[in-house]
Amino acid sequence: MSDFQDFLKRQLAYVAIGEFKSGRFEEAQKLYEQAVATYGDGFRGTYLLQEPGTDRGIAIIFWESAADMEANHTEAHDSLMKKMAPLFVSQPQTSFCEVVCDIQATDIAQTDVVQVNTAPTAVS
Repeated sequence: MSDFQDFLKRQLAYVAIGEFKSGRFEEAQKLYEQAVATYGDGFRGTYLLQEPGTDRGIAIIFWESAADMEANHTEAHDSLMKKMAPLFVSQPQTSFCEVVCDIQATDIAQTDVVQVNTAPTAVS
């Protein structure tokens, strides 16, 4: 039954959408990369997206669970976030999402039928 429960478990995505002061995106990116380097167990990956020609961006951080995300909230991470805060035009919008569909290019390339990794919706 444990394997089935693991199948039902979904990854969590922390999403932040914000805009940095003019010309400050690169500095913020370096701090972001340093913060991500502090993550350990439960961290599954991240994307930092930048709208071309602007200082607006989206950060998406994938976690195995909310507990893992909370466990990685360390003093070192807080310190880096405090350094990043004054670089924003205004406080970024943040949210938490469940990953409900995960399609990789290799999933499509290896089969004629797309295999989508989904699980029934269950909020814990």
